Amino acid sequence: MATAMFGGGCFWCTEAVFETVKGVSAVESGYAGGHVVNPTYEQVCGKKTGHAEVIKIEFDEAVISYRDLCLIHFATHDPTTPDAQGNDVGPQYRSVIIALTDGQKTTAEAVVSELTTQNLFGRPIVTVIAPFTNYYPAEAYHQGYYRANAGQSYCAYVITPKLAKFRKQFAGKFTG
Repeated sequence: MATAMFGGGCFWCTEAVFETVKGVSAVESGYAGGHVVNPTYEQVCGKKTGHAEVIKIEFDEAVISYRDLCLIHFATHDPTTPDAQGNDVGPQYRSVIIALTDGQKTTAEAVVSELTTQNLFGRPIVTVIAPFTNYYPAEAYHQGYYRANAGQSYCAYVITPKLAKFRKQFAGKFTG
């Protein structure tokens, strides 16, 4: 098993997408890249910890490649808006790929280069490719949030359409 770490706005959204990817065995919401040790959600939302909301993914490289995970990451959030995803605004919502290895950094940079050449988003990609510095799991109530709260208004209006887009664009890559 390998590990990947992505931030693309609210971790409830990214977690919901990656939980359905074939080859992904575990997804955990958390905080990474800041200067506060073991931050709380309230501290991170206060925008002064330096942390991003991220997900840590355990995946089987024999089933899904890191490159494909990067492509899914870019397809399921807006990588052109610094510190925002829709109505979620603040540095904790920045688009980030935490490279856990030199190989992941190289792959992520190559994907950004390809997508930039294709001008896929019509604006520059602002996703930061950062080295791993720290990671702290989010509180228990954030884990599996969409699965437990799919009927909640934020989930219904933001996450459900994101999942539908993913399933359409990546047919065959999700577990159903």
